[in-house]
Amino acid sequence: MATDFKFIPLIDVSPLLEKWDHPNITQDEGVAQVVRQLDQACREAGFFYVKGHGIPDSLMKDIKNIAREYFHQPYEEKIKIKLSAETGYRGYQRIGENVTKGVPDKHEAIDCYREVNHGMYEGLGDVMQGSNIWPSNPPNFKQLMEVYIDRCTDLSRKIMRGIALALGGSADEMEGEIGGDPFWVFRIIGYPAASISNGHDKAHDDVGCGAHTDYGLLTLVNQDDGIVALQVRNKLGEWISAPPIPGTFVCNIGDMLKILSNGIYESTLHRVINNSPKYRVCVAYFYEPNFDAAVEPLDVCLQKTGGTKNFEGAVYGKHLVSKVTTNFIM
Repeated sequence: MATDFKFIPLIDVSPLLEKWDHPNITQDEGVAQVVRQLDQACREAGFFYVKGHGIPDSLMKDIKNIAREYFHQPYEEKIKIKLSAETGYRGYQRIGENVTKGVPDKHEAIDCYREVNHGMYEGLGDVMQGSNIWPSNPPNFKQLMEVYIDRCTDLSRKIMRGIALALGGSADEMEGEIGGDPFWVFRIIGYPAASISNGHDKAHDDVGCGAHTDYGLLTLVNQDDGIVALQVRNKLGEWISAPPIPGTFVCNIGDMLKILSNGIYESTLHRVINNSPKYRVCVAYFYEPNFDAAVEPLDVCLQKTGGTKNFEGAVYGKHLVSKVTTNFIM
């Protein structure tokens, strides 16, 4: 459960990535230290930075640069890949189309999901059926994003193995029927520069994205350097800034991990307010359970919390569809 934390911790995950599939992973002191840090961060904040993650800084920058190039095109060009129910809720949404708790958000975005083919997951996947629709401009957009998604999927799986150990389970505790065939969500987001009030150099607190928790297991946030906009709420109700640290991801846990941990870890409220005079780009990758996973508290977590389930179980795909179909003004 979130505490009255005042900052977001930074974790070097390189020892975990080096030994992630080693049969004696639990006996490695470097891994043990990462596991302890993950446990503390997930218990106290639900947020942490990671460095030593192995994804080149050049790729992280290229992703943001090509996203910015897309968003800076004329609206008529961007709308060619417009999001709709017919596209499986994939594609571009203009500023104000995404809503959080009924309030329009001040951002534009491209939404992507793991491909869902006809008949997958029986009827559960019908709403999400389709392939991602990528812009033809800038060139190489699709190829670059797909390489990046693959790298994020691999990294997330390895971090989740560390989190499984932190909860007292085996490294593969959250694979198999829970996350052995993980779904993913990917959002490429642009936040306009702050508006100026009454001719004064005073920016409005324009909410780029309203307070929310994430839906799945783990989120990797690749945010613009030099712009402080992401805020995380602590137990006291204070909004703690998560300023960008070059070369790192900001990570946070989602609703499904809260259920799996039976509340030992909690998905923490966060929001985005861009008060900068600069346009801000953020690329968020969401690592999720299997689409059809029935998510219940893990036995190891039930034992740690007195044996009583603190949360109702959820089928991940149903949870996602309930959110996706109500998050937009179409």
